[in-house]
Amino acid sequence: MTREITFRWAGHDRLGFEMAFVPTKRKKNTKSMMQGGNQQQARSLSADRASSSTFEVEPDEARSKENTTCGEACPEEKQSEEKIPETPQGPGPYFYIGGSNGAGLVSIYCQRRGWQRIYDNRREDYALKWCETKCRETYYHFKEGEQLLYQIPNNRILTTKIGLLSCLREQERVMNKISWSSNSKLLKMEEFFPESFRLDIKDERNAFFELCKEEQIWICKPTCSNQGRGIFLLKNQAAVNTFQAKLHSAEEDQLSKKMSCKAPQARIVQRYIHHPLLLEGKKFDVRSYLLIACTAPYVLFFAQGYVRLTCTNYDAASDDLTAHLTNQYMQKKNPLYSQLKEETVWRMEHFNSYVNEKFRKVNGLPKDWVLTVFTKRMQQIMMQCFLAAKLKLERKLGYFDLIGCDFLIDENFKVWLLEMNANPALHTNCKVLRHVIPTMVYESLDLVLEIFNKCLKGQSVLPLETLCHFVLLYKEDAAAPGQKSSKLRTRPCMGRYLRPNTDSPSHFGRSPAKALENSSEKLSCSGKKVGFLPNKLCQRTVLPIPHVQLFNHEGKLSEPLQKGGLSQVRKT
Repeated sequence: MTREITFRWAGHDRLGFEMAFVPTKRKKNTKSMMQGGNQQQARSLSADRASSSTFEVEPDEARSKENTTCGEACPEEKQSEEKIPETPQGPGPYFYIGGSNGAGLVSIYCQRRGWQRIYDNRREDYALKWCETKCRETYYHFKEGEQLLYQIPNNRILTTKIGLLSCLREQERVMNKISWSSNSKLLKMEEFFPESFRLDIKDERNAFFELCKEEQIWICKPTCSNQGRGIFLLKNQAAVNTFQAKLHSAEEDQLSKKMSCKAPQARIVQRYIHHPLLLEGKKFDVRSYLLIACTAPYVLFFAQGYVRLTCTNYDAASDDLTAHLTNQYMQKKNPLYSQLKEETVWRMEHFNSYVNEKFRKVNGLPKDWVLTVFTKRMQQIMMQCFLAAKLKLERKLGYFDLIGCDFLIDENFKVWLLEMNANPALHTNCKVLRHVIPTMVYESLDLVLEIFNKCLKGQSVLPLETLCHFVLLYKEDAAAPGQKSSKLRTRPCMGRYLRPNTDSPSHFGRSPAKALENSSEKLSCSGKKVGFLPNKLCQRTVLPIPHVQLFNHEGKLSEPLQKGGLSQVRKT
């Protein structure tokens, strides 16, 4: 009799996956498997309810036909508290959600299309899998061209501090070899990325400690953490000396031990931008989104996000981290947060109006600087970061990713990229977020599904029926040089990728082309596209990048920027 062996993982490999092999017998006891599945269901359901408990309840009738058109925010809804069956009733398609971030929104999106949620992460018959935490087994069993999977497996090269820094440095090293030209549309790192040092590399560590003898403020960040965890400031020479001594002590302890031990978490240290632009005396940054809707071929989009402000006025000398870090996780630690919660998040239109009123004349800015120059600069920086990592990212039809990009503006209106984040927070704990986040998530999934189905059928990606608020940044030719052709199993796609108010599952048997045709007739967003911003301010063109074709909303090649474009951005 043969014995089946499965493996569970422990520890971490260089990809960030858990990895020590521990053989375990695979039991074929149906009862025990069902119990394990029930426990997994209970855990997932608990997390899902915890996520959706903060949602505002809106009746189904609120999702009228008018609300499904482009430009209307989709209301966020609270999931029903009914008991989840042990086994989904029906033929599917199935979706799985792991974790609580965005769980309620993704669940609503899928269930409105008649999809059924499964709670056993070992099942391999899903159509969509949305997980916060990456697991090697998930990618090992992934069926390319048949399933959709959230998060590119090695997105760490863009979304960790060290990964992004390494990619940008390599890109700059290559550009230095071929010499920068005055006509190059790529930026030098010093133009958008704060001076940074890796503390896990001895030479860089020593170079930093030599440099920081001058009186400057530095910020130290763990490479893989988010929400401000593990961040601290080095504000004077005494703090730097203390930190240096701790690093030296940890290094000595590790070298003195014969057996391997866990090394301290890798960190970077960055020059702190201590003269930021302030809004009503408060520090802020801007969260925007980069959607990699498809990796084979690459199709990328930009989405406006929102402005994040601190609760208290900015003071560079303050020891309170909530005065320096703007994210909601940190601001919740401020005693004033409950009173000022709604004031800590602004919509981009509000930000634009404020800059027009307070800074335009004084600083000689063009009208609507936020919606034109600043937005184009964010797009340019996102594209440059993507190009730096493009050849390293793993590619399969069905992989997609949503990346949160954080930007800071200094008092001279220079735009800095702070970081790029995998699995960005999709919480909706204030009014602005309840407007921005659901719309962004729903359209992200719309675009992912439409492009996926078109690739399966061998159709042209453009034009996109579901493109409303997003801006198409980059579309790769399906037959790009060096790209491996995917082994696709063409079959009818079950499920619509538009947002009609349909409660009947009968339409899921239709072909993607028929579903798209019928849905397009119901949408009123033909012609002009309506986004987060008024039509007159909607961006129709994006920055030209070398070897990259950029498109406007109609799927046509964009014209080069003439006024208020890159040349004006560089002056800031």
